[in-house]
Amino acid sequence: MNNSIKSIGIASLACLALTLAACGNVSTLDFPGVYKIGIPQGNIITQEMVDQLRPGMTKRQVIFVMGTPLVRDPFNQDRWDYIYSFQPGGGERGQEGISVFFEDDALMRFAGDFTPTDDSNDESEIAADTKTSLNKTTAEMAAAIE
Repeated sequence: MNNSIKSIGIASLACLALTLAACGNVSTLDFPGVYKIGIPQGNIITQEMVDQLRPGMTKRQVIFVMGTPLVRDPFNQDRWDYIYSFQPGGGERGQEGISVFFEDDALMRFAGDFTPTDDSNDESEIAADTKTSLNKTTAEMAAAIE
């Protein structure tokens, strides 16, 4: 009788140990058919937003373009941090960020995962095309008046 109680006790302890060991891997189990949602957090940052930033912009203008910063350092009011992180369901978390620096309430520079694209040539071409079309329109109006 003692041997059977001993063997039942050992079997029970072995089952308990296996059960507890299995509970440690519950978070890494990937159940088929279970939908995991993506988790976005922070400020969405796009290249178009960064391209609109110009030195000399006021803080209000930066808020209009970028939104309210996620992190405002209480000890340094001239630095704002915009951070965006996204973790697709069950995937790796990705993070993007940009820090904006001010002096005398004017934007001086920014640094981070985004850099401004070189659209200065495109802007000058658009301005030249607009000026040319305005000159043609003005000349046509003057000819129509005469």
